[in-house]
Amino acid sequence: QVQLVESGGGLVQAGGSLRLSCAASGRTFSTYAMGWFRQAPGKEREFVAAITRSGSTTYYTDSVKGRFTISRDNAKNTVYLQMNSLKPEDAAVYYCAGGRTWNSVLQRECDYWGQGTQVTVSS
Repeated sequence: QVQLVESGGGLVQAGGSLRLSCAASGRTFSTYAMGWFRQAPGKEREFVAAITRSGSTTYYTDSVKGRFTISRDNAKNTVYLQMNSLKPEDAAVYYCAGGRTWNSVLQRECDYWGQGTQVTVSS
């Protein structure tokens, strides 16, 4: 069993930056591909970014490419999402999730989900 706890959300002005963290419990963190997702009010949860078990490969949705960076530290059982040049449309609850395969993360079929952290972007 893996538990995920996000932190780092908050209120930021448009153009600003935030760094989200997701701390995982358990000894199997490095065996999971990890992803970040977000859900704005009235919208479906959408994929944001993913990273492989080793961290060697990352993938982003088009709307955040060049602005967001996903990374992980397997020694600390933590995955990060650095968000720069934030826009009002980035406002949402952000969730981290872990999947046993790369495709499971890309397809939102993750085994474990965090509780989410709110990101608010003022214009």
